[in-house]
This record gives sequence, structure tokens and C-alpha cells, in this order.
Amino acid sequence: MRYIIKKLVSLVLTMFLVSLLTFLAFHIIPGDPAQLILGTNASPAKLEALREQLGTNRPLWEQYVSWISGFDRGDFGTSIRYSMPVSALLSDKVEVTLILGLMVIAITLAVSIPLGVFAARKRGTVVEHIVELLTMLGISLPGFFLSIIFMWIFGLILHWFTPGSYVSFSESVSGFLNFMIFPALAIAVPEIAILTKYIRTAMLDELDKDYVRTAKGEGSSVSRILYGHVLKNAIVAVVPLIGMIVGSIFSGSIIVEQVFGIPGVGRLLISSVTGRDFPLTQTLVMYIALIIVLTNFTVDILIQVIDPRIRIGGHKQR
Repeated sequence: MRYIIKKLVSLVLTMFLVSLLTFLAFHIIPGDPAQLILGTNASPAKLEALREQLGTNRPLWEQYVSWISGFDRGDFGTSIRYSMPVSALLSDKVEVTLILGLMVIAITLAVSIPLGVFAARKRGTVVEHIVELLTMLGISLPGFFLSIIFMWIFGLILHWFTPGSYVSFSESVSGFLNFMIFPALAIAVPEIAILTKYIRTAMLDELDKDYVRTAKGEGSSVSRILYGHVLKNAIVAVVPLIGMIVGSIFSGSIIVEQVFGIPGVGRLLISSVTGRDFPLTQTLVMYIALIIVLTNFTVDILIQVIDPRIRIGGHKQR
């Protein structure tokens, strides 16, 4: 319990620092939101009235307190570019990005874990070298490049989907999944390669330990040793990497959503940055940071559940 409380305090402090840095960053950048909304021909009186309405004429600390307190209530302010509440803009976009992220996570885990175990089992064979070559290739291919390749092959040549013609979940579940599988694969391929490589390495390290030789001497089957003992111990070393991969997935979806024309958080973030929509951009940065911080918090707790012997606060549990 002390460990969980410590991690919760760390989570809150991290989000506080992220919110403070995000707020200051967008207020240091030159530019007047009122000027952006009304245009260069607006009169000084109108500009000052809008600054009063937006609260941008108040001291920075007052603006920060107002923004962060509103954030805690679910009031993220009003978008400068779209002239509507940020929460209304995010309602549909967050759902799309979360579904995309969950699809990527499911594909990554479903492929990389068995592939990593298989490569370790085939140690010293041609199969292991082929898997290693494929993982190096996958790591070297960025998501945006794979997005273009997938659109060209599966969209323009095979016509399995129509590039740029996004199908919403409410319109057609099958059409939505058929469209989303390709951007999900584009994001997942590099992550699969990274996780497969680490699982294989962790498995090989475990296979050289004494308990494996003891289990073999007692007549345990290879499958039982691999999945009953070795994989469990190897996963403990790999779980922190899974947390990093989840963060990479949600940040990597920003560009992929833009390439495929998916109306998610990533595409909205790019438009908000280019349009200098500070309230919207700040909220989106906080959203991405919260996903990453919560993921790492969950990973830390999960590691303790899998193996309580992991060091906690500098001491090892007995």
C-alpha cells in the first residue's frame, strides 16, 4: 500500500509539472489570442473586450489557477479556432484515438509475445536469424512511412479500403474496423519489432539459468518450461518496456491519423498547433501526458503483482 501511495503522489506531481510547463510554454510563445480571433483590423476596444472575456489580460498565475481548476472540473475552455467548448470537440475524437490505441496494443501483444518465444525456442537456427532480420527491418521503418505503403498497396492496388474515406463507428462497425486496421498495423509494426526483440533476449537470458536446467533434468517438457516458468520471468523484465511502447503508440498516432485522415486527437492536435489554438493544444498535451503517466503507473503496479520480489523503495521483499 505504501508503494501505491508513493506512486500516486509521483503521478500527481508529474501531472502538475506537465500542466505548469505546458501552460508556460504556450504563453511564452509570441501571439495574442484575441488578435487571432478578431483579425488584424480589429479595433483596440474590441481587442481589449475580448481579452477581458478570455482572461488573457490577467496575471499569468491567475490564468493558470483558473485553467487548472477548470480542467479539474472538466471545463477545458473555449477553442479559439472552432469557437466552441474544447470538451465538445474532444468527445468524439478521444473515443476514436482510444480505439485505435487499443487495437495497436492488442495487435502488438498478440504478435510479439508468441513471436519472441518462438524465436528464443529456435535459438541458433535459421528461423531465429530470419526473425531477427525482420525485427531490425520493422524497427527501422517509421509509422508514417508504413502508412503511405499500406495506403498504396491495400488502398490503391488491392482496394481493400478507400484512402481518405473514414467510416465512423456509428455508421458501420465493420467498415470502421476495416478502415482502422491499416493505421493500427502501421503503428504496430515498429512496436512489434521492438517488443519481439526484447522478449527474445529476455527469454534467452532466462534459458541459461540454473532452474531451467533443473526443470529439464526432472523431465519437464520444453513447452511447460517455456510457458510455465521462463516466459513469466522474462515478462517481468519486459513489462516496463510495454509501458513505454503504449506511450509511443499514442504519440505515434498523431502523424498516422493525419496520413489516413482519421478524425482523432492526433489530427486535432496538428490543426490546433498550426492554428495557434492555445486552449485546445494545452488540453490535448495534457490528455496525451495523462495517458502516458497512467500507463506507467499501471505498469509499476503490474510488475509488483507479477513478481513481488522486485525492489520497492530500495528494499527487496521477502
